[in-house]
Amino acid sequence: MSGEARTESGSAPAQARHEALAAIERAAVRSWPALETAGIEGWLWRHTSGGSQRANSVAALAFTGADPDAAIAEAERRYRAKGAPCWFTISEVSEPGDLDRRLAARGYVRGPENVTMAKLVSAGQGAPDTVTHAPDPEAEWLAVYLAGLGADRRPAAPGILARLPAERAFFACRRDGSVVATGLSVADGGLASVQCMTTLAAARRQGCAREVLAAIEAWARAQGAGMLYLQTEAANAPAVALYEGFGFRLAGRYHLRVKA
Repeated sequence: MSGEARTESGSAPAQARHEALAAIERAAVRSWPALETAGIEGWLWRHTSGGSQRANSVAALAFTGADPDAAIAEAERRYRAKGAPCWFTISEVSEPGDLDRRLAARGYVRGPENVTMAKLVSAGQGAPDTVTHAPDPEAEWLAVYLAGLGADRRPAAPGILARLPAERAFFACRRDGSVVATGLSVADGGLASVQCMTTLAAARRQGCAREVLAAIEAWARAQGAGMLYLQTEAANAPAVALYEGFGFRLAGRYHLRVKA
């Protein structure tokens, strides 16, 4: 375990928070599967041709080796062989606890801060009639979702979605019969994700995103999940405000580092 984890272990609430966040981080990795993966001393090396850093970075959630610098070098070697930059995802539950410092010393540049948010699944609230869900994305869902992505991420997205775990649902909010907002949830061990939240510009400020969240929560409850979680950019104030308004609270922070 990392030095940070040992420091917190004297406090039962702090240790429980650490374990809960680690469980969320592991579920988040599984909810967005990379095209290629490899284990490196407990870390998960991930590579996808294109797409976001989520599927193109090392998830350093556990370290079982004796030499972190050798493991970093192995990750760098693997990305170099792919002609890709070496990214690491770093959070307060990353191991070893000094990994961020080690990466900085090797010239890795820190990216923007992101937040992990979570809420307990509430009882009784049903899904709104405006939102439907299906185990696979329909063409209109995919068109709306892809429209909200940068051009560099669009080619890889369909492949990632096709590799999702089986316990999943794609949510579509409609206005006048057309899909105007999307969402995705993957249920995993009592947790359910909130992902792929996109609303067309013409349909914003109409409550679409909140309706999708309500539908995801109802679906998660039916799957037996007790907690919803999501990850978003800390600087995305409108998104953070939306999620806080729905009951999500800060669970942790993370950032990425890339070899300069």
